[in-house]
Amino acid sequence: MSARSSMPVIAMVAAAGLLAAGCTSTKSDGDSGGDKGSSIELVSSGKLKTCTHLPYPPFQSKKDGKIVGFDVDLVDLVAKELKVKQEIVNTPFEGIETGQDFKIRKCDLAAAGMTITEDRDKVMDFSDPYFNATQALITKKGKPYKTIADLKGKKLGYQKATTGGIYAKENGDGVELKEFEDVGLLLTAVKSGGVDAGINDNGVLFEYVKQNPDTEVTAEFDTGEEYGIGFREGNDPLRKKVNEVLKKAKDDGRYDAIYKKWFGTTPQS
Repeated sequence: MSARSSMPVIAMVAAAGLLAAGCTSTKSDGDSGGDKGSSIELVSSGKLKTCTHLPYPPFQSKKDGKIVGFDVDLVDLVAKELKVKQEIVNTPFEGIETGQDFKIRKCDLAAAGMTITEDRDKVMDFSDPYFNATQALITKKGKPYKTIADLKGKKLGYQKATTGGIYAKENGDGVELKEFEDVGLLLTAVKSGGVDAGINDNGVLFEYVKQNPDTEVTAEFDTGEEYGIGFREGNDPLRKKVNEVLKKAKDDGRYDAIYKKWFGTTPQS
């Protein structure tokens, strides 16, 4: 947060200062679709604060005390162009997807493996899509569950406030649903037998199976989802800058390199 004068001021000015607190600005480079010279407001000086919810590998997770992942590397490209450092804020996903974290200026953007949905688009603005995803089913290896219908009378776990949860509720007739605060708790329950299966985004589940060969992804459901980076409504200068950086990264190969780093292959066209 930018430093403020310690000189006494009248109460009205102080109140106005509180309303403006946390909004520091940096100039964009100007090449952002006609938005030349606009200021990009950041909630803290010298930082690009990113809301996310850990763990969600390979998009974001903690390794050797550092938060790393696909989303982290992409937002680092934006931070570098703005000449600031990315600072990651780990926060419950519900606060992100409801837009509340933007209202209280907890972060500048949210990169959290977050699907663009109609409801979320009502409470925040999104970048252009940057990743294609779909829902998938994970079980302990050898279990016979390959559809939601196979789980009738069984326990299916899902992560709170996610599209996987929505899909489970819409298609889980006769299935006992169990909600988890984060994907780590969900996957632990699958591995331990606390639930018979779990539903979540395919990229996360395939990453987990690599490290836990006693589990397997038994089905994918073609939900046609796309991830977007979220912003406070009306924060067009930052949103346009992110879109510009993402496009450049896709054009010059940096996006493909980051994708291969985390997924072992380049994205399918």
